[in-house]
Amino acid sequence: MISLLIHLWSQRDRPPLGGREWLKAWAKRVQQLPNLLKQGWFHARLRRHGAHIDPSAFFSDARMIGGQLKILRVGEHSFIGRAELSVHAPLTLGRCVCINDGAKLLTASHDVTDPHWATVAKPIVIEDHVWIATNAIILPGVTLGRGAVVGAGAVVSKDVPPLGIVAGNPARLLDKSRVSTLTYAPTASLALFRSWNSVSYNGAAQPRATVKVL
Repeated sequence: MISLLIHLWSQRDRPPLGGREWLKAWAKRVQQLPNLLKQGWFHARLRRHGAHIDPSAFFSDARMIGGQLKILRVGEHSFIGRAELSVHAPLTLGRCVCINDGAKLLTASHDVTDPHWATVAKPIVIEDHVWIATNAIILPGVTLGRGAVVGAGAVVSKDVPPLGIVAGNPARLLDKSRVSTLTYAPTASLALFRSWNSVSYNGAAQPRATVKVL
């Protein structure tokens, strides 16, 4: 909670004290207090179990994240919707990652050729500016390269190259890709963050928000 509040405070608009804009800004912040408290609780819960969470990350429902949280890492300005993250091997989310509702990131499965049905766990790496759309499934051992896009409902069992776009079940690489420069932050349009910075919320690390993949 404290780290999130410190982050928001450092990025806040600073209208003249007592003026109309000052009152308007603080009215929005008070309105967003329940959301701030909820985010603070989500962050505290994950950190209490050892997860490495950047203060600027946003979770729609962190209760859907389970497993060995001490091997979970979430980078700055990343948005995690109501998605299921199963952490049984290292799960790393980079900067400005967007994971939509219904997505599943599964780091473990079972060996169907083993008579004891042994558990097989492999890490998942989601690099900067990756977008995982609604109901997509990312299977154990997958790396999604910087700027990659996973289409809605896709099932990904193989690595996706930087800026690649995949869709379908099983997911297949499409013959088009994203632009090479990505400057957005998925949290920028969220009411909680905009109540503190109404102009352009990109956080303290804005100069590093541009990602180029050659």
